[in-house]
Amino acid sequence: MMMILGMFVFSLPTLAYQELQRKTQWKYASNGRIGRRDAKQFTGPGDDTITLSGWVAPELTGSLYSFDALRLMADTGKSWILIQGTGRIYGSYIITELSETRTVLDGMGNPAKVEFTITLERTDDSVLSMLGLGDISDLKNMLSLDSITNSITEGAKNAIGSVVGGVTDKIGGVVDAIKGKFGEGGA
Repeated sequence: MMMILGMFVFSLPTLAYQELQRKTQWKYASNGRIGRRDAKQFTGPGDDTITLSGWVAPELTGSLYSFDALRLMADTGKSWILIQGTGRIYGSYIITELSETRTVLDGMGNPAKVEFTITLERTDDSVLSMLGLGDISDLKNMLSLDSITNSITEGAKNAIGSVVGGVTDKIGGVVDAIKGKFGEGGA
């Protein structure tokens, strides 16, 4: 498996792309200034577009039905999670364009080679929020040195307290047993 979009798997039996191109943009508002360059203010993330391209030879590898499946997915208007075969999550994407070029046609019009390009555009704001992990600031707070130190300190205190408490209880039980056997005053 090279990549999965929703439930569609990009692989040799379906569509194996040979090139992945990604273009990410960020938005800035521009304010004109006299005698100086315009001032720029960051206003947020812009478009994130992934283009997959390649070719299939239906007699050897790939399936023409894969194009139909992708068109049906695009017709729903839904966004689909995009995950690379390594497990890397790109985010949620819609299919905005699918083009195919059929060449080397036989007498019945069947192609021996089909070149394709699929364009996907990101629709979610944050992969972390999509996974229910909050936004990046929450992650930064979770990973801050202070919170890690506090977590370790509290964990150590709890562990030491339970060990010491358990040992004290056991020693106390042994001392009580010895006292009962030999009496309060000793031998």
